[in-house]
Amino acid sequence: MQFSSSNSAVEESPADSTAQLTDSHGRLITDLRVSITDRCNYRCVYCRTGNDGAQYSELPIADYLRLVRIFAGMGIEKVRLTGGEPLLRRELAGLVQELAALRTRNGEPLDLAITTNGHLLAEQAQRLKDAGLSRVTVSMDAVDADIFARITRVPGSFDRVLRGIRAAQRAGLGPVKVNCVVLRGFNDDQIVPFAKFSRDEGVIVRFIEFMPLEEDRLWTPKTVVPFSEVAARLESFRPLVKLAPTSAGETAVRYTFDDGVGEVGIIAPVSRAFCGACSRIRLTSDGKIRTCLFSQTDHDLHGLMRRGGSDAELASFIARTVAQKEARHHIGEPGFLKPSRSMVHIGG
Repeated sequence: MQFSSSNSAVEESPADSTAQLTDSHGRLITDLRVSITDRCNYRCVYCRTGNDGAQYSELPIADYLRLVRIFAGMGIEKVRLTGGEPLLRRELAGLVQELAALRTRNGEPLDLAITTNGHLLAEQAQRLKDAGLSRVTVSMDAVDADIFARITRVPGSFDRVLRGIRAAQRAGLGPVKVNCVVLRGFNDDQIVPFAKFSRDEGVIVRFIEFMPLEEDRLWTPKTVVPFSEVAARLESFRPLVKLAPTSAGETAVRYTFDDGVGEVGIIAPVSRAFCGACSRIRLTSDGKIRTCLFSQTDHDLHGLMRRGGSDAELASFIARTVAQKEARHHIGEPGFLKPSRSMVHIGG
């Protein structure tokens, strides 16, 4: 599928004339997360209010493609499509096919992944694999069907997601990664069941500390289940064996169990912040650059594009914006301000 663009410069990449993206703290930026919709078919209780709230616009698929092409020319190697729920975009498979044809500065294919809630994955997994998708991550916060339905506010949602995970595995998108956001007194009793789920289903489970990114703004430190406690609960199930990192910017501390079956990881942005190795930049569904999940400012890349900006001008804007990337977040510190957008309006 070919997507047209409002600017013929989309056919050219600025790779040869643009330096590798680097922020002012010396970090190479190689990982781009692109939200392609603000819409979601779930209203997870720790994320959404349950009511219709702010809604940001979506760009034409061709515009995302053009912007990703420019980012790839500047050193981006990994692209993850997010939302909202990206599988709600009908043109998704065509976008994946176009992105799969792009190359990094080293001439390699992009590492192309999607984060999804999995509700529509069973129907789309094979099509996305055929289009060139590399990997899939499913957001899934319980393995008990009743708890899962209470979290998502969608009856029968657990069975849909489980079918999606298995379809992705069959399609060759595995091992599927499953992300569980852990909240004390809410779903922290699911840690050991998730360890069993990893072993039974052949998926990689990652436990993520709850961050202050929810719409209701109800986050408190007491709701966070820290790294040490998650690890202790996993150890109570079976002894953990630490695995080596797969890359310098990896956010999860990875483990298998003493018998080598299953893999789990812990992502601890609150209790063990990993900002010093951050290699990420984000593009929101309405075309704004976010240099950090906790930024107070959006940088309107698509606005420049709408005004007729050339690829070179867009690349220059990207470079200037990345140079402003924050050194770290300040969760839990005096004066901490929650970000100007909640997680669903930034992109996972």
